[in-house]
Amino acid sequence: MLTDLSGDELLAYRSTQTDPADFDDFWAKTLAEAATHDLDVSLTEVDTGLTTVVTHDVTFRGFAGQQVRAWLRLPTAATGPLPTVVQYVGYGGGRGNALENLFWSSAGFAHLLMDSRGQGSGWSAGDTPDPGSGAPQGPGVLTRGIGDPADYYYRRLFTDAVRAVDAARSLDQVDPDRVAVVGGSQGGGTALAVAGLRSDLAAAVAFVPFLCDFPRATRITDAYPYREVADYLAVHRDSVERVHRTLAYFDGVNFARRAGAPALFSVALMDAVCPPSTVCAAYQEYRGERELQVWPYNGHEGGGILDEARALRFLRDRLGTAG
Repeated sequence: MLTDLSGDELLAYRSTQTDPADFDDFWAKTLAEAATHDLDVSLTEVDTGLTTVVTHDVTFRGFAGQQVRAWLRLPTAATGPLPTVVQYVGYGGGRGNALENLFWSSAGFAHLLMDSRGQGSGWSAGDTPDPGSGAPQGPGVLTRGIGDPADYYYRRLFTDAVRAVDAARSLDQVDPDRVAVVGGSQGGGTALAVAGLRSDLAAAVAFVPFLCDFPRATRITDAYPYREVADYLAVHRDSVERVHRTLAYFDGVNFARRAGAPALFSVALMDAVCPPSTVCAAYQEYRGERELQVWPYNGHEGGGILDEARALRFLRDRLGTAG
């Protein structure tokens, strides 16, 4: 069944989320601090037994110079610097097995799949620890360090994500002028954040993005992960204002207001995990060229392989193909 607004109501909806006065300064200082650490990108080829894709185990330095893992997959038949997809993972997952996620490299792109620090035991394996906040939190990472923007988990993850683009652009196999960011759910919210923090992306793709329009999302769905915030505030009753102040620095709506790369969104009208109005809130605020794919009879799976097929056409139009 429909989980939220529909039709004209969705297109007319606008978020009540506001920009913190120091939003840009907060992120400029965060990224400037990260830039004081050398990227220290390391590639080690992995013997997967595949003949059409070459896979490298990658490490680079993310937030606070901490080591982040990734997979780099390259099509063996391609020559010259490649159009590149930097991909971010959904909530609870990690970079997975070296034999997984072969779609983008099989399509001729260089593909850097970033691990999500402190995640990777929900549905796919991860390899990157999160030495972050030790403050009280609920299960999951959505409330980790939520009392202070400086300590919040997504400050570290989004900084890693920006640095992952730097790591990709530093590689000889990558055309630095043809780099796109892609993700679904948490990965989609992360792609929006990176699009709002960088001006050098060729495109961005956000499937059913999470982490958008927190003022509405945390109140209209009982589904996890947003429910983690409600659970936290049910215990920390006097922290509502402080928590929402923190979340404003990490809201896809505020990043969308700063993003200029051409973007493809998808939204599913029966999605209880990321209610469609929250996705449309970020879409409506997106500053750059934008497209929206609506799936009227789907939940959080969105368009599945059809989302990827449309994203492939979208990115080929904007990044071209291997030369």
